[in-house]
Amino acid sequence: MIQLRDVTLRLGPDPLLEEARLTVHAGSKLGLVGANGTGKSTLFALLRGELSVDAGDVSIPNDWRLAWMAQETPGLPRPAIEHVLDGDEALRAAEAEVEAAEASGDGERIAYAHADFGAAEGYDARARAGMLLHGLGFEPSVQERPVSDFSGGWRVRLNLARALMAPSDLLLLDEPTNHLDLETVIWLEQWLQSYQGTLILIAHDRDFLDAVAEGVIHIEHRRLHQYNGGYSAFERQRAERLAQQQALYERQQREISHMEQFINRFRAKATKARAAQSRIKALERMETVAPAHVDSPFHFQFPAAPDAGNPLIGFEDMSLGYADQPILSGLRQTLAPGDRIGLLGRNGAGKSTLIRALAGDLEPLTGRIQRARNLRVGYFAQHQLEQLDAEASPVLHLQRISPNADLQKLRTFLGGFDFRGNQALDPVAPFSGGEKARLVLAILVWQAPNLLLLDEPTNHLDLEMRHALNLALQAFEGAVVVVSHDRYLLESTVADYWLVAGGSVTEFKGDLSDYRRWLARDDRENRRAARNAAETGTGMAAEPEPEPEPEPAAAAPAPAPEPSRKRASTPAPKTAAQTKALLRPLEKRVRQAETVVERVDTRLTELENQLADPALYADDASATLNELLAEQRQLQQEKADAEAEWMAAEEALETARVDAGVGQTA
Repeated sequence: MIQLRDVTLRLGPDPLLEEARLTVHAGSKLGLVGANGTGKSTLFALLRGELSVDAGDVSIPNDWRLAWMAQETPGLPRPAIEHVLDGDEALRAAEAEVEAAEASGDGERIAYAHADFGAAEGYDARARAGMLLHGLGFEPSVQERPVSDFSGGWRVRLNLARALMAPSDLLLLDEPTNHLDLETVIWLEQWLQSYQGTLILIAHDRDFLDAVAEGVIHIEHRRLHQYNGGYSAFERQRAERLAQQQALYERQQREISHMEQFINRFRAKATKARAAQSRIKALERMETVAPAHVDSPFHFQFPAAPDAGNPLIGFEDMSLGYADQPILSGLRQTLAPGDRIGLLGRNGAGKSTLIRALAGDLEPLTGRIQRARNLRVGYFAQHQLEQLDAEASPVLHLQRISPNADLQKLRTFLGGFDFRGNQALDPVAPFSGGEKARLVLAILVWQAPNLLLLDEPTNHLDLEMRHALNLALQAFEGAVVVVSHDRYLLESTVADYWLVAGGSVTEFKGDLSDYRRWLARDDRENRRAARNAAETGTGMAAEPEPEPEPEPAAAAPAPAPEPSRKRASTPAPKTAAQTKALLRPLEKRVRQAETVVERVDTRLTELENQLADPALYADDASATLNELLAEQRQLQQEKADAEAEWMAAEEALETARVDAGVGQTA
């Protein structure tokens, strides 16, 4: 296990950690959260051995293998799949030894080298790397492209795949969901749930933390506080702790006030001087409990915007694309005041293209866009972070929009986005990605839009800023269209969904759970079509044209291998009784898989409730706690296996129904 004992760590005059303690048991999956600048990435550097403590002790088992996600990747000429394979250093060493042994001609050395290569799982390494890339959105056709061909967001995915490729006992992931789309986040969740080592991840996606983490480490006031459960459980437990802390603080303040009154009253009286002195010493010894500071530094809301006509925007048999190549066609949607739309669809399907057309940044190839009078659009996209004037301050950015605005009013407004003091007057150049994203949002809010178009607005934002954005969007009275991998943001701010798929846009009837099932069903249909094409030799239909910038199209999670099927070219018709007999065992298999998933889910819920009991974290309850955590890890693996079996069973049943001519299930 990992232990930090009374660790003090300084980077500058003030400590980031002070007498901090932490225990991480082997196999734990923990989220690391805290306000920006509290030391999350610094703690990772400490665990990687890149920093030394100023006081205290850090203990990590000597035989543990560490893997982590690099934050930067230069434009390398190396093929993407080779870059990912480089993450497994033992594999590369075994490969090099095989080459050297074969060059030497020494038979015994060759035998040992191949044995070591097999022990490093070298014979299927390329397939495993390909599956990781596939799961993270890289189609097989692009996996041999050089790293330099990919933009920054896709290089982040390559770094993530490289970290997952490395065999590890401790995996450190810093913001792994940044630059991922929704279906890739879901794939990553499933991969991490089945990971057998110890996982610590920095993330600002609460649903992702709820799905993956069984505990949370919170950096606050230079200490490390541990909570059990995902982010939602952390919020509840922290609120309870802060309430207790506030009550203790208030009680202590009453005691201090009483002591001070006694001291001031009796200090000068000879008969009471000794008692007064004892009170003074007690007051000096009393440890002051800090008041609970729970307010977020972010406070803003959208100002009232002018009313616009209805509809705000209307599409008239419109097609969208680039260089006369349509990506979307036959669009006839309308946006009305107050609409709250979430866009769903795979990467490359056309979501950003649609947002750009709504914003007026992209003209249709055919058809028309009608816009209402008084329409005022607020558009957020990641490329706007790079379009900020690096030499201008946040205040100057707003003054260019409103030259006559009062300076103090501008500074007060920017304070709601945590640009305080001199930072509101400093150039943007050294700002972090999160600070730039906050500034772009501040500029957007300042313009008082009545239509918000948000393309992945939460990338680079911490949890507190995401919370403030959620609140502001919920109170916003205009229309909203959002593309986001942040499910909590979508679920809390969106009323309806549009599905961008197959070159068209349609209303999606359902919620995000239904969308997850749609993705799984779409994957099965695509695999079935691929098998049918392979069997008939007709080949696959052409893929839809990708969106601009040469990026790989999103890929579905790689399916588990299936037994090969041989179909007769002219199957004999089956009677109803034969069909029923054929389907019965498959239907039973589906029901059994559903039952297992439900049983495991029920027990996991029970465990979460048990693990929320603060008494479990007392020293004398450690054995019980470890037993419950071990059971939780085992059940999470069982759930992942059961869900895979469920999907396989459903696919087998659907295939059998199609073969029998009775149609597909929903």
